[in-house]
Amino acid sequence: MLGLFGKKTGERKINGELPNAEKVADFLAKGSVSVKDIIAPSYVEVDFNHIKIDDKYYRTLYVVGYPRYISVNWLYSLITFDHPLYISMYVYPTESKTVLDDLKRKIAEMEATIESDIKAGKVVDPTVQVALDDALALQSELAKGAERFFQFGLYITIPAETLEELNRISKEVDAVASSLLIIAKQATLEMEEGFKSTMPMFYDRLTVWRNMDTTSLAMSFPFATASLTRNEGILYGINEHDGSLIIFDRFTLENANSVILGKSGGGKSFLVKLEALRLLMMGTDVLIIDPENEYQKLTQSVGGEFVVFSTSSQYKINPFDLTTVNPEPDELSNKILDLHSLMKVIMGDLTPSQDALLDRALVLTYREKGITQDPETFKNEPPLLEDLYKILTGMETPEATELSSRLEKFVKGSASGIFNQQSNFDIKNPFTVFGIRDLEENLRPVAMYVVLDYVWNRIRKDKRKRVLVVDEAWYLIKHKDSGAYLHSFAKRARKYLLGLTTITQDVEDFLSTDEGKAIITNSSLQIILKQSPAAVEKITETFYLTGGEKHFLLSAGVGEGLFFAGHSHVGFKVIASDEERTLIE
Repeated sequence: MLGLFGKKTGERKINGELPNAEKVADFLAKGSVSVKDIIAPSYVEVDFNHIKIDDKYYRTLYVVGYPRYISVNWLYSLITFDHPLYISMYVYPTESKTVLDDLKRKIAEMEATIESDIKAGKVVDPTVQVALDDALALQSELAKGAERFFQFGLYITIPAETLEELNRISKEVDAVASSLLIIAKQATLEMEEGFKSTMPMFYDRLTVWRNMDTTSLAMSFPFATASLTRNEGILYGINEHDGSLIIFDRFTLENANSVILGKSGGGKSFLVKLEALRLLMMGTDVLIIDPENEYQKLTQSVGGEFVVFSTSSQYKINPFDLTTVNPEPDELSNKILDLHSLMKVIMGDLTPSQDALLDRALVLTYREKGITQDPETFKNEPPLLEDLYKILTGMETPEATELSSRLEKFVKGSASGIFNQQSNFDIKNPFTVFGIRDLEENLRPVAMYVVLDYVWNRIRKDKRKRVLVVDEAWYLIKHKDSGAYLHSFAKRARKYLLGLTTITQDVEDFLSTDEGKAIITNSSLQIILKQSPAAVEKITETFYLTGGEKHFLLSAGVGEGLFFAGHSHVGFKVIASDEERTLIE
């Protein structure tokens, strides 16, 4: 096939001159070339085991061997292979009478073979016996009309930019096929026929078929999608693959943790507010750490409690609080370890000697209040941050003095009214939001850490279904110690019927940390909304997305994305009623 402008030079002259648009149009009007000539490639080169069209290479495989048993959507890993593939399935109905006659003859042959082996004293070939059993079962189903018979052809064409890439992808496709117990062969010396057979025009030139009954053919149907419609749970949106509703209960998964990733303006906040509203209606308590006070109006609408953190706020939380109801055996030791991490967020990096000094100071701080490893002493009034400051000041060493000076801002300075008083409230409202917008930027990670620790102490008193939402989780992840605490929180939450929802728009930074990846690993529910081109590559690598899923995230609208629930994942779109929108917006 030759194009208008020739095979090699890429140009063709009309009356000795290069053609312009008008001359080409006139040339076509005279009928010298057809539309087919215009759209045809410059050249086609057919080789022994590939075909080259213009600058692209293609290789066709045909399937000759199939597994004995198959399950629904068994070709999924081939259909979703992370490289473009042209896959064609040819289905030809067959007359049942003809098939029954062939089966009858084949069954007679296999029975004769088995009988001959038995008379000769040989061991019956197990493959013949298995084939006979299958043939008898199929004969029975066909005779009853429960099954029909078809001829089935399966061909795969692999495109590539270079011959080296073609060879590499061919090996990968062959490996995937082998994992499905499929035997695929190259269409050697028939590459042109193979390429035509995988074009969308029902042009089967290879004619390599295999017998297939109705049930097996139905299971080979390649467009099955994961259905996430359950009898319990809340509505998340519409499955964009098949139009079904995604109704799901996150507490039925291995853990109830979720991660929501998306660019700014992608619909993260709307989705979280909608989920929180619906969870509340289903009797699940909702706690939210809100860095921007976005949830204040929703809190007022549902009669919730909005806890504001600022220097002048009436609400106070003491990070030194201990659990007095059913404390764990190592309650005090764990609290001191958590305070270590908090102090590192407050003070910055510590040397090993400073870390050891801090440990001694924390133990002394509790001891001064009469609190030891004995759970009965936990009922004593807990120390404050200023008690630790006094202990460090009293040590009178250069390192202790440096540590106390780092604490001074929180005891005597501008932040003294926030974390240096006894806790004066408890979580009693089923919808409680902690707003930290009024704090300066560098104090927000401290406040988020303190709230997390406070929530952890409270949920252990009363075990019931709760969801804790941590918005803009990057504030915690950017500090290694607070990121490690958030990860630890995610791992332990399931034990107390708590689901942790982690939200961030700084996707690249979140995924570039070990703590961020670990939190995603410990979240059974993952929702990825519209992404920027800069972040989508990292997400594709982390979640093993297919090429189609990657492009879907780039082209998704507001409130659209991928919904991962365990091993099932679908494209979805968030939907809400007018009443819900009014409450949220």
